[in-house]
This record gives sequence, C-alpha cells and structure tokens, in this order.
Amino acid sequence: MPPVRPGGAAARNVAGTAPSAEALIQAARLRGNLGYVVVNTANGQVVEALRPATALPPASVIKAVTTLYALDALEPQQRFVTRLLATGPVQGGQLNGDLILLGGGDPTLGSDGVGALAQRLRDAGVRRVTGRFLVHGGSYPSIREIAAEQPVQAGYNPAVSGLNLNFNRVHFRWERSGSGYQVVMEAPDQRFRPGVSMARMQVVNRQAPVYTHELAGGSETWTVAQAALGGSGGRWLPVRQPELYAGDVFRAIANYYEISLPAPQLASGGSLRGTALAEHRSDPLREILRGMMRYSTNLTAEAVGLAASIARGGRPVSLAQSGQMMADWARARFGLEGPRFVDHSGLGDASRISAADMVRVLVAARHQGPLHGLMREFVMRDGQGNIQRNHPVEVAAKTGTLNFVSGLAGYARPRQGGAELAFAIFAADMDTRNGLRADQRDRPPGSRDWIGRARRLQQQLIERWGVLHA
Repeated sequence: MPPVRPGGAAARNVAGTAPSAEALIQAARLRGNLGYVVVNTANGQVVEALRPATALPPASVIKAVTTLYALDALEPQQRFVTRLLATGPVQGGQLNGDLILLGGGDPTLGSDGVGALAQRLRDAGVRRVTGRFLVHGGSYPSIREIAAEQPVQAGYNPAVSGLNLNFNRVHFRWERSGSGYQVVMEAPDQRFRPGVSMARMQVVNRQAPVYTHELAGGSETWTVAQAALGGSGGRWLPVRQPELYAGDVFRAIANYYEISLPAPQLASGGSLRGTALAEHRSDPLREILRGMMRYSTNLTAEAVGLAASIARGGRPVSLAQSGQMMADWARARFGLEGPRFVDHSGLGDASRISAADMVRVLVAARHQGPLHGLMREFVMRDGQGNIQRNHPVEVAAKTGTLNFVSGLAGYARPRQGGAELAFAIFAADMDTRNGLRADQRDRPPGSRDWIGRARRLQQQLIERWGVLHA
C-alpha cells in the first residue's frame, strides 16, 4: 500500500453528491482525537485519510488482528479438548485415586459441555472417588482479570485460564421477597442450570458502591446495594477463580448423575498424568473465531491469543506479554510502524494502533487470508437509528467500543457495483475517559451520547466513500 497522506478527497464536495468530510466531522461535534484511512483494495490507492498515523485505542477492532494471529499459528480445524483423567483404576463404581478436570484452553466450554463430561464419567462406571477432585488450567497462565481499569462487576472482564467455563461468568439472579430479596448464583446453559456455591451474594442496605467483590480462599464473595436492584432481574458477573468455578459446576452436575465427588482443589504442577476417562472437544478454531468476531467475546480473544503465543514457543505470564508478541508479529507480518497491544481483546485502553496500520492489515488479509469471511455484516442505520436493510453500501466490519472510545474497521462495497474499500476509523476522548472516577466507569455521564455521535459519523463517512466510488 502506498504511503497514506492526509487531504485528498477529504477536502472536496464531489459535484454535490456527497458532503465533505470536514462538514461531517464538524457537525458531529466529537471531542478528542479522530483518525481514519480508506483505500481501494484492488490497487492499494488511498481514497481519503485524516490523521492516518495517529495511534489510538482500537477497542474490540483488535480482534480482527487476533483472528489473523491465531490462524497464522494454529490450524483452522484445531479443537480445544477438556479431559477427565483418573490416577487410579475404576472398580465396582469406585475410582481408586484422584479425578482431574484438565483444561485444554477451550474458551467456549459451557455448563452443557461439562454436563456431557459428567455423563461420560457415569458411563465409564464411576459413582464415587476415593481420592481428590483436582482442577487444572493446563499450560495457560492464570490471569485474574483482563483490564484492571474496568468496573468490578463487568462480566466482560473475567479471569483467563486454560480451564474456562461460561466465558468465566456466573449469573446473579434476584427477586424481591417481602422486605428483602431472594438471590441465586448459578451457571445456566441450554440444558443445565446448576447452582454455584463458590460464588456468594449478599444484598446490603446501602446506596454505593453498587457491587463489591472479595476473594476468600476458594470462595468469591459479592455484595450488592439493595437500592440498585428494583423488583427482580439478573446479570452476569465475572469469575476470578475459573478453575474452581468449573470444578464447582462439574461437581453439581455430577451429583445430578448420582456421582459423589469431593470439593474441587487446584492441582499443582505443570503436567498431570492419568488415564483419560472422558473428553469434550470444542468446535473448530475457525468457527470459534467466527463467533468471537460476531459476539466480540473478550474471553475468547484472550484464550486464542494466548494459545497462538504458546504455539509460537512463547511462555507469556501475562496478557501484556502475549499482546506484545502479537504486536511484534503484526509489525513483521504486515510492515506496521508501531502498534502496541496490551491484550488480545482490546479491553485494555493502553493498546494503540493507527488507522494506517489497521488498513495495511485489512488490505493484506483481503488478498492473503480469511478475515473478510469471518467478519459479520455491519448494519447501516439512518439518522434516527433505524436499520436500513437495503442500504446502497454493503459493509463487513468489526466494531470496537469502550467508554469514550469508538472504532470501526472492515470492508465496504457499493451494492450496485464499484470499488471495494478497506477502511479504519478510530475516535477517542482519552482526557474525559482518564478523568472518570471509579464509581463512574460503569455508566459514565456523557459516554452514551459521545458513542452515538461517533457511530453516526462513522456511518456517514462510509456512505460518503460509497457515493464517491459507486
């Protein structure tokens, strides 16, 4: 791709067919920094650019890079395997030894998958265990949270491990009962909805903070402000001890199958040996990545990113180390100038990439990789937010959103024929974001309006480019 330069078509109103970029930006009244680049994928020519070299937080747009990073190191058909191992023989319904629940890095394992393992354990003749019930995260590092600056109750900011369950979230459900509340902590899936004992909730008569969280041994203790609950409801909360959480849920479902297990314990040591009694295989990596791009699941991005770093021979002990490995790979692979990644999901706001670098990735991936087919259709909307089903520009893209941060990157093509375009648009008001108090981070004042204006501007720019190249 030729060097990206500002100006060009951005300074013109082309025969009255499209508003100038300056007019759109001025009307958006968007505080902070804005940078974008759009190029023709056929010849790499720059169509329009504004501050192309300005490095800004990509938010979840980084997941497009994570997808390419994973597919470059791992096979598209690779499956992540969760196993049950026995350290002794099974005789007369009794396992004479330890039972080990061994994670294989599966980011999509749910309670139903754990239930299938429990059923296979029963089919193997096990009804009780004389030894310990051990849980282990495999070769992955155990990471308590993705981004420290996120609110304590953010379900999208869980722990990361080689043994993950329900995206490492527990579901908190409440219902008013008399003058108080009945509360339940559970791990629901399509078939199974087991209760969770390692995570507990207490309703407290206070106004703030809304939630608190403490680790105590193998338990996670939450409190919630009664004033925030209302009548009834539910929400997902992050889990900080995913191995024990998975063991707790497995034990509850095993009890349904009349299998008696002791309380789970963390296994020590790097490698564990035993006879495989049962295993659960994930969907192929390509399908996992498709789901990640569609639903923007942070846990999936971190798990597959760590898997890719380990497959390359790395031994990261943090997401920052693994993210730096991905940045180094992207710099060498695509000729980027200066990306910085502190994770693989984009949740950490210290990651940086320029629009020019992001478009270089998109153009290379369009000709050499499967990224376009894994991106979801981006639905265009009118000024009132209504979906435009037959919008004249067809868009496949990845969004990215943090408080006062908005990104969009992908591919656009006029439906009636015309050039395919690769684009990246990043906007961030980091001064406002960095000035937020801890109690404002869940729903900061002004962020929703700022995000809305950023998204409208992104769509207006895409419409402009589509008109110019139809």
